[in-house]
Amino acid sequence: MPIYEYLCSQCGRRTSLLVLSRESTEAPRCRACGSAEVARVPSRFATPRSEEARAERLMDPARLGGLDPENPQDAARAVREWGREMGEEGEELEEMAEELAAGGEDADAPADLTDDGMS
Repeated sequence: MPIYEYLCSQCGRRTSLLVLSRESTEAPRCRACGSAEVARVPSRFATPRSEEARAERLMDPARLGGLDPENPQDAARAVREWGREMGEEGEELEEMAEELAAGGEDADAPADLTDDGMS
């Protein structure tokens, strides 16, 4: 049972669809807008990386160049990106990012960070 990817001509989003049978007569639809105007596109593939390699990539100075440590929105964006990269997405991470974006401080969070930037 292959998974095919389609590009919607209406909204421009990519949709992945599981095809249960080659003989399926049901036309694929965009999950975002519901349009049937989709075209099959080559699928992307993932290359597995170790946790260490992902952490090194996140701390690459080229990726951190536009990050203003004094800007709460930048901090929230970084937390979301780091969470996605490390596979830690979820409600708790999103709540923490929202708290950062609002400029607040989580009552359970430590007041300062260690030298390596990790709490």
